[in-house]
Amino acid sequence: MSKMIFAKPSSGVLTTKSAEKKQNNTWKILISDDEEQVHEITKLALTHFSFSGKKLEFISAFTGEETKKLIIENPDVAIILQDVVMETDTAGLDVVKFVREELNNKFIRIILRTGQPGQAPERKVIVDYDINDYKEKTELTSQKLFTLIYSSLRSFQDINTIERNKVGLQKIIDSTSELFSRQSIDEFLSETLMHITKLFHNNEYALLCDVSRMQLKKQENNINVISSTGKFSKYLNKNVVDVLSEASCQLLQQCFDTKSNIYQPEFCIIYFSCCHDNESDERLLYFSGNLDLSETDKNLINLYIKQAEISLDNLLLSQKIEKGQREIVNLLGTSIETRSKETGNHIKRVAEFSAFLAKEIGMDKDEIQILKLASPLHDLGKIGISDAILNKPGKLESHEWQTMMTHPKIGYDMLRTSDCEILQAGAIISYEHHEKWDGSGYPENKKGNDIHIYGRITAVADVFDALACKRCYKEAWLMEDIIALYKKQRGAHFDPELVDIFLNNTDEFIAILEHYKD
Repeated sequence: MSKMIFAKPSSGVLTTKSAEKKQNNTWKILISDDEEQVHEITKLALTHFSFSGKKLEFISAFTGEETKKLIIENPDVAIILQDVVMETDTAGLDVVKFVREELNNKFIRIILRTGQPGQAPERKVIVDYDINDYKEKTELTSQKLFTLIYSSLRSFQDINTIERNKVGLQKIIDSTSELFSRQSIDEFLSETLMHITKLFHNNEYALLCDVSRMQLKKQENNINVISSTGKFSKYLNKNVVDVLSEASCQLLQQCFDTKSNIYQPEFCIIYFSCCHDNESDERLLYFSGNLDLSETDKNLINLYIKQAEISLDNLLLSQKIEKGQREIVNLLGTSIETRSKETGNHIKRVAEFSAFLAKEIGMDKDEIQILKLASPLHDLGKIGISDAILNKPGKLESHEWQTMMTHPKIGYDMLRTSDCEILQAGAIISYEHHEKWDGSGYPENKKGNDIHIYGRITAVADVFDALACKRCYKEAWLMEDIIALYKKQRGAHFDPELVDIFLNNTDEFIAILEHYKD
């Protein structure tokens, strides 16, 4: 027999499929007594006993130490019939303390049986020890033993059901917050499959099928696997007809047609959907294995599905809003570049350069995305600069340069009051991308790390693109001259760490330059 591994042996709640299957077949009763005759009589009295359609499985221990060992090996024991006096006068009481305090198992029902009540007075034992009943061996007739075991198993089952429901609800609460943090539909769906699998008590075999664009025709079964676990993992992106039996495929179609879940002992199929842009986005989840789901389990799964549907709706809405924000930002940036007779590819290149530098310096992916989306706004303030200055082919006069240096503040003032995270980042970039590491920049003469990292990154990106591309007032520089300037300005104009990243990755910058040619 293969060894069963439990995540928390002390919890009393089964956590592996093999253990659950074993518990589903029988109720384990541990008889702990130093008299062999007691074991035989107990087994004989309960020979034909069953509860909830399951028989009893007896485990025998003859010492307190042996009992402790067997409890560790069998964390799914439902009841311990525990003798008080065994190898010592308090061996049974020591077992109770071990189970409740060391293993922290509050689920096993412990019934103390004693032939010497004077050794452990009932009132004191009940007060001092976490037991569920206390009986003298002489009072346990066959009928009373039957009643005791029946009521104890009912209590054990109810406690485990409550615990499973509590754990299930906690998983729903935890997973809902995680679902809201997903950035893509693929991430969301994979997370959904993982969390629902947990609600099936670690069932390993699951498929998530995409039916959002299927043509519902009898002869055209177009349900595809978009996420999978366990033995189904190798079937990712396959059609379900290549994975499941014809009968199972028909049931998938039935679930889709009726929009209702199908629960069977060996598998279940769950339907969920969301609506966006007046279209329905629909999925099917298929789980196989020894499921044995109670009505409460099904209710928890239905509750999770409703939360997942709401989360998916919100994710799609968020993506739609973000797409709109991105388009607005690009339009603003492009309009400025057009006015200054530069191409929109300038802002695309600066965005890509900035994202690359941010990734290399160790920013998380969310912040990289914000920086990339906001960087096209770095010169938004030029909207307040006259064409005569903005597009002057030669060198600016002193008073003209003073006017030009106001564009960071103009852009900042335009963006700073927005609640949009991207526009807030754009305000910072607009205001600080002309500051210099040594404090000689403008408009605030900030220096070093006082300059926001967004401003420092955009400065490196913007200057590189300005030098590498032709402008109305100059020709493009040679790459060796640009590299020489960055080496010279390391720690002067630019953040030294960012310059090092640039110098070690000039091929990446050149590749971006080529990809987004003017």
